[in-house]
Amino acid sequence: MIRAVLDANVFVSAALSPRGSPAKIITAWRAERFDLVISPAILEEIGRVFHYPKVAARHGWPPEKIRLFIEDLAHLAILTPGERSLKVIAEDPSDNRYLECAVEGSAEYVVTGDQHLLRLGAYQRIRILTPKEFLDILAFHRSR
Repeated sequence: MIRAVLDANVFVSAALSPRGSPAKIITAWRAERFDLVISPAILEEIGRVFHYPKVAARHGWPPEKIRLFIEDLAHLAILTPGERSLKVIAEDPSDNRYLECAVEGSAEYVVTGDQHLLRLGAYQRIRILTPKEFLDILAFHRSR
């Protein structure tokens, strides 16, 4: 099965726009069309971003719903130990957490809207894609 790491911005976009590509990706994961790989650092970032005042005002989730969502991700995804340290993206070193997770979790894809990651295009054998590009990959694999 396909393994993918999703950037925190994919989760936030899915919550803010239920019909967009990020939401379709979350739906595909829940339908077990790919394995989600996640790390403690990514879980922490998702929780932090969901609590940003501007983001919280838009999604309207109470803190309890955010906590339960993070717990579900931790239990349902493939959780990596978060021990790998890479220094690939100098412009925003915190973006390295996605590559670290992908390497640790043997993921084939990192899905993001982040330009620092997208400019890389790939790292080792890991492809870095936009949500739309990843949906195209899922559609291709489904049709086979």
